[in-house]
Amino acid sequence: MNIPPRILIVDDDPNILEVLDARLTASNFKVFKTCDAIGAAHILKNESIDLLITDIKMPVKSGMDLFSEIQETLPDLPVIFLTAYGTIPDAVDAIKQGAIDYISKPFDGRMLVNTINETLEAIRINFEKPYPTLIEDDFYWGESRAMKALYPMVRKVAASNADVLILGESGVGKECIAKFIHKNSLRKKHPYIVVDCGSTPAGILESELFGHVKGAFTHAVKDKKGLIEAADKGTLFLDEIGNVSPDMQSRLLRFLEGRKIRQVGSIKEKNVNCRVLSATNADIVADIETGLFRQDLYYRLKVITVTIPPLKDRKEDIHALSTFFVNKYIKANDLGEIQITNATLKALKEHSWPGNIREMKNALEAGIILCKNNKLQPWDLQLENIRQTATMVSENDTGFSIEASEKNTIIRALKKSKGVQKTAADLLDISKRAIHYKIKKYHIEPSDYKQNNSVKRKR
Repeated sequence: MNIPPRILIVDDDPNILEVLDARLTASNFKVFKTCDAIGAAHILKNESIDLLITDIKMPVKSGMDLFSEIQETLPDLPVIFLTAYGTIPDAVDAIKQGAIDYISKPFDGRMLVNTINETLEAIRINFEKPYPTLIEDDFYWGESRAMKALYPMVRKVAASNADVLILGESGVGKECIAKFIHKNSLRKKHPYIVVDCGSTPAGILESELFGHVKGAFTHAVKDKKGLIEAADKGTLFLDEIGNVSPDMQSRLLRFLEGRKIRQVGSIKEKNVNCRVLSATNADIVADIETGLFRQDLYYRLKVITVTIPPLKDRKEDIHALSTFFVNKYIKANDLGEIQITNATLKALKEHSWPGNIREMKNALEAGIILCKNNKLQPWDLQLENIRQTATMVSENDTGFSIEASEKNTIIRALKKSKGVQKTAADLLDISKRAIHYKIKKYHIEPSDYKQNNSVKRKR
């Protein structure tokens, strides 16, 4: 027999209490109710409650005061606020501190029940979900301390309804995290809309986001729904938000403040209920100081901030990630087993990875295509910034893989082969294509090492 979830409702208006009691009881919840925060504290002390719904503005002790106490005594208790228009800023602050959601009065009873059910389900899944495997929802978590700290935070953020600003270098997986948040959120059954603010021209972006009505401008031959409206009840992801123009920043700010849009060319406003996730690799704080980005928009976007660590700060993940990608690309290219040499693993760990996971994926895919004899060597990776002092440890006893720079190793092989590139490639256990690439990269002239150049011609 299923035990019904136990819901505590707190409101100083007896009419609202009765309406909530009737609605939730009819939806198979076990309801506890009280008209003030003092009564709520007593119930919480003596009963096991699964979720709290409380008004914000109450006499003697407010809902925010009650929430602050709960944060100390019952930090995992999910809280949903009922708020009038004037207390919405307080509700937003509460979400920043860990509340699940807020619902404006007058509220839709069915929407409230759906929100409660979705919240309880999300909490159940989060409670049962262990730390992820290496890859989950296309994001590469790994086993590093930094990622083990990030994972529970992201899952907690996903279970809330707060807007999120995702920060991190290019290639760390900001869009993957945004998708992960949506898929594990209360809005997962509703649309997930992605907007690339970085590549969309400012003149087009306004119409793309807000839509337009027929005749609003040349070629506007019919009404068009904007992407914000398309994300209604779901999630809107604004990628590269740091690149939007000042005019668009103003329009986005107005939308975030009132959750209303007005199509280009229209005089009517529409309400849109969507969660906003945004991401950037730009230094937003520096842009604010120079006047390139609005500070008020920044604070609206960053109700919660998620910062993804760069690959250079999670070196302990590189071995597992590189093995995963090599196996993935072996399968995709229908190749046999390929060994990652110790020298390659060392080079991977020493590389600074300015392009992060994206750069690693590309380097390893190129490497397995260029490698020879089923061994992935450092020079196969096509990485421009591998340190030339990296150790080139041989796996084949040729005598030419010693601790030296890659360039010097290739030069020594060319000297030994008397400038014959194919022979030098065989000595180094790499392909002809790879040695051609390296010779060009380091501006080496193979002809300098031919035998007849080692003796001066007599005149």
